[in-house]
Amino acid sequence: MNVQTITLVSFGFYEPDFLENIAKAVRPELGFAVNIRDGHIDLSEFYDPARRQYNGNSLLKMVDTLSFPESFKTLGIFNVDLYIPILTYIFGQAFLNGRTGIASIYRLANERYGMPQNDQILIERAKKEVIHELGHTLGLIHCDNPICVMRSSTYLEDVDQKKLHLCHKCHDKLDLLH
Repeated sequence: MNVQTITLVSFGFYEPDFLENIAKAVRPELGFAVNIRDGHIDLSEFYDPARRQYNGNSLLKMVDTLSFPESFKTLGIFNVDLYIPILTYIFGQAFLNGRTGIASIYRLANERYGMPQNDQILIERAKKEVIHELGHTLGLIHCDNPICVMRSSTYLEDVDQKKLHLCHKCHDKLDLLH
C-alpha cells in the first residue's frame, strides 16, 4: 500500500523540536504521514524593499517547483514577513486543491506585538497555520465556524480564537478525500 506523505520544508533556523511538534499535530488531524526537510534558498530575490516584506506569491511558486518523490503535498515554513499585493501581510497561503502551501511564523510571535516571548503560544499558532494551509491544498475552503482551524485569519486574535482541529463539517469533507 502506498502511503501518502506531506513534506514540511524548513526555510530557516528553528529549535530542534519546533518542526517535529508541528508534524506531530498534522499527522492525526489530517491523517497523513509527515516528513521534515531542510530547504536552502536565497530569500533576497523575494524581498520587496519598498514594503520591507517578502512576496508570498513568488515564494509559493518557488516552493511549488520543489520535488519530493515521496510527497503529494509540500508546505514551506518561513520566518519572514510575507505579503501579497492585495493584503498588508499574510500568515500563509496555498494553492487550493494543489500540492503546495507556505506559512510564516514571523507574525505569530508575541514579540512582534510588544508582548513577552512565549514559545508555547508560538508553536500552537504555527500548528494552526500549517494545518490551515495544508487544508487548502486538500481542497478545504475557509469555514464560517469560529473555532475551526479552517476559519480565515486576518489578525493574530483570529488565530488565537481558533482551535487546532477541523470542525465536523470540514473533517467530513476531508474524510471524503481519503
